[in-house]
Amino acid sequence: MVVRNNNNKNKNNNKSSHGAAPGNTEEGYIKISLVNQSVFIRKKKSCPLRDISLAEIDYKNLKLLNKFLSERGKIIPSRITNVEVKKQRALANAIKRARQLALISPIKKELTQPN
Repeated sequence: MVVRNNNNKNKNNNKSSHGAAPGNTEEGYIKISLVNQSVFIRKKKSCPLRDISLAEIDYKNLKLLNKFLSERGKIIPSRITNVEVKKQRALANAIKRARQLALISPIKKELTQPN
């Protein structure tokens, strides 16, 4: 069982950082972990719509819009598709407009072929 003494805590907080050890998190010092020192650089993924202009993202382009809809008809988020923010917003607006005009079903159902 660990018991902490509040008086010691207050005394330690009043000390200056001159005599502090490098591992302490007092003024000017950062706690450093010595365990995982390897550097991991993540390659930045590019936008799949980089060749398509914003004008081409339209409610009439159903082939493009269906690529960004899930099986249930939901818009797939940009963290999964890696689409830029402006283009994701344009896609969402185009999908919503196409739903309003009944060009896209609100609930996307795949038709099964009879056996």
